[in-house]
Amino acid sequence: MTSPVTVSITRTVSPGHHDEMVAWIRAGSALAARFEGFLGSGWVRPATDSEEWHMLYRFADDTSLATWEASPQREWWLGAAQGLVGESSIERRTGIEGWFDPPATYDVEDLRPPAPAPPRWKQATVIFLVFYPLSVLANWIAGHLIADWALPLRVLAVVLVMTPVMTYLALPWVTKRMEWWLRR
Repeated sequence: MTSPVTVSITRTVSPGHHDEMVAWIRAGSALAARFEGFLGSGWVRPATDSEEWHMLYRFADDTSLATWEASPQREWWLGAAQGLVGESSIERRTGIEGWFDPPATYDVEDLRPPAPAPPRWKQATVIFLVFYPLSVLANWIAGHLIADWALPLRVLAVVLVMTPVMTYLALPWVTKRMEWWLRR
């Protein structure tokens, strides 16, 4: 099973070159949008006069992200900013973070704005649909395999098993199948 991958990059722009940065951002987003698996991108700044820019872009899976990152189009785009833009950090995210919450602010127009987050009650319902049956199953198994352990150790064992199962398997699977209802 594949999960979407979000890449977060912090870049700094040379003072006085904000207009060029906006043009460069738009060009990169337009190029990335032509690649299979591209799910969107956006930029934010801490303040309008900030030299620091935060880019987020998202691809459907590692393979489509790798195709974009190895492409001559991306190489050309990055080269076009030499002397204008510096890169200070890169972070890749998969799993539960950022599933439901859209970015809080935008300083630059987003070429593919995200859909609004589903209502909290729908998010809670989807999490419950996964969490309850898995909790019952995990506690039933723990009751048979480690029933003689002290309660805090049994709970710790169940949580250590359930957390990765929920984050990387169960929640992505159910969320994908419930998308029609979450976004309705």
